[in-house]
Amino acid sequence: MIPAFSILLSCQLAGEIVVRALALPLPGPVLGMVFLVSLLFAVPRLVGTIRATAEALLSHLSLLFVPAGTGIVAYLGLLGSDGAALLAAIVVSTLAGLAVTALTFVAVARMTRPRS
Repeated sequence: MIPAFSILLSCQLAGEIVVRALALPLPGPVLGMVFLVSLLFAVPRLVGTIRATAEALLSHLSLLFVPAGTGIVAYLGLLGSDGAALLAAIVVSTLAGLAVTALTFVAVARMTRPRS
């Protein structure tokens, strides 16, 4: 478990360092996840090391949302005054994300289609 946590946290730390050093407009943990996936492809035997710990973390993922729920309750007044703008931002960004995902899928499907 300790080696798995060391790998997971090292990837997250590396992502955070790179994002801050290069001033990238990306969350450090997201880049860390890219590093982790790359590491798992490069060294496949690490999958077995990380699997049990990752599954344990994922099974308790709902606990990680408690601080977000607390933050919503703490800023309920602000949510009431700016709720419409926040809702619009959430809807527009979700639709934009879905559109980009669909367009990316179509582009990749065209690029990987076998030539006949």
